[in-house]
Amino acid sequence: MACSCSGGCASSRAGSAEGNSPRWRRALWIALVVNAGMFLAEIGAGLAAGSSSLQADALDFLGDAINYGVALGVAGLGLAWRARAALAKGAGLLLLGFWVIGSTAWYAMHGTLPKAEVMGIVGFAALLANAGVAAMLYRFREGDANMRSVWICSRNDAIGNAAVLAAAAGVFGSGSGWPDFVVAGIMAGLSIHGGAQIVRAALGELAEVRAETAAHAAE
Repeated sequence: MACSCSGGCASSRAGSAEGNSPRWRRALWIALVVNAGMFLAEIGAGLAAGSSSLQADALDFLGDAINYGVALGVAGLGLAWRARAALAKGAGLLLLGFWVIGSTAWYAMHGTLPKAEVMGIVGFAALLANAGVAAMLYRFREGDANMRSVWICSRNDAIGNAAVLAAAAGVFGSGSGWPDFVVAGIMAGLSIHGGAQIVRAALGELAEVRAETAAHAAE
């Protein structure tokens, strides 16, 4: 989970042309379909297995599918629109993070024991899906906040999937649900942190647009 902007999410006007390229749009469509499909598979498995980390990961797939759809909608538009899209993504990550924290607390209070085998199988499939999407989007990692956030989300999702596999091993070895709860909590925290970083980057780009508009108006 989590789309943190390690190294900063600097604005890049050079990304506008690339953001409207057929390759960028094709990559987004593929990523959207993969993430939507994995959401359906993982949310069902997470509910059946009683795993909060799988459900957290499923919600992340849903959030990413929505984000890819938004990115497709603003591809080729001006920096202001792309920054607004990134702002919406960041806000969505914050909401998802807080929802996962509440869900994990509920499972912990009720002492739910997740099914480690289901967690492992589904978590591995999710890892393969996210690693493939991240590799496909790698070439777009240096674009504006909108493009950069898309790649960072996919990259960090693969890291989150590895954490789910670690949680499955912990549940299997300990016979306790706490490894699952801990991993879900970490994923939620990373989502909140990443969402805050994307929001800050997008607000910076919007401030840049406003400053340039004011400068042109004063000329």
